[in-house]
Amino acid sequence: MSLIEIRKRSLTIETIYHEGGPVAATPLRMATACAVIKNPYAGRYEADLIPFMTELRTLGTDLASELVETLGRNNIEVYSKGAIVGVNGELEHGAVWHEAGGWAMRTVLDEPKAMVPSSKAVAAAGYRLMVPVHYIHASYVRSHYNSMEIGIQDAPRPNELLFALVMGTGGRVHSRLGGLSREGVSVHDGQR
Repeated sequence: MSLIEIRKRSLTIETIYHEGGPVAATPLRMATACAVIKNPYAGRYEADLIPFMTELRTLGTDLASELVETLGRNNIEVYSKGAIVGVNGELEHGAVWHEAGGWAMRTVLDEPKAMVPSSKAVAAAGYRLMVPVHYIHASYVRSHYNSMEIGIQDAPRPNELLFALVMGTGGRVHSRLGGLSREGVSVHDGQR
């Protein structure tokens, strides 16, 4: 029997043309794919969360594939993940998404080396969570530090979990603060 019972999914796409300066030659596209599922451990302590985490890889792959299809595999430059746990759950129920969501994105994107940033919270339905993103091949590319809001108006309900993956096509529009550039990545260790 599956531990994953999906109530709903969402796909949100933002297209950013400018941030008050000139219109970008190529607009930045950011997208988040979310799934709201029943929390199989709501209201009780479960010592072994590994089977749930492992099974969530399938959901992660579905969400990551949807983002790649939406944005185009060769266009993706940033990524992240996030989880919002309904109030009858615990933060660790959201932490299972670290491995499951991160593994899924790395697999679908042909194994980029940078860590997948994340954020999580225990909260009521309608909570909005800011999720940090950065460059998929090197975490210290300053131009690509950004964030995207995740959330769904009626989720997560107290016995639910909201899991999200985020991908985008580039760095911040009008980035001009120096530091390591995407073109300057040379070490290929996922950091520099």
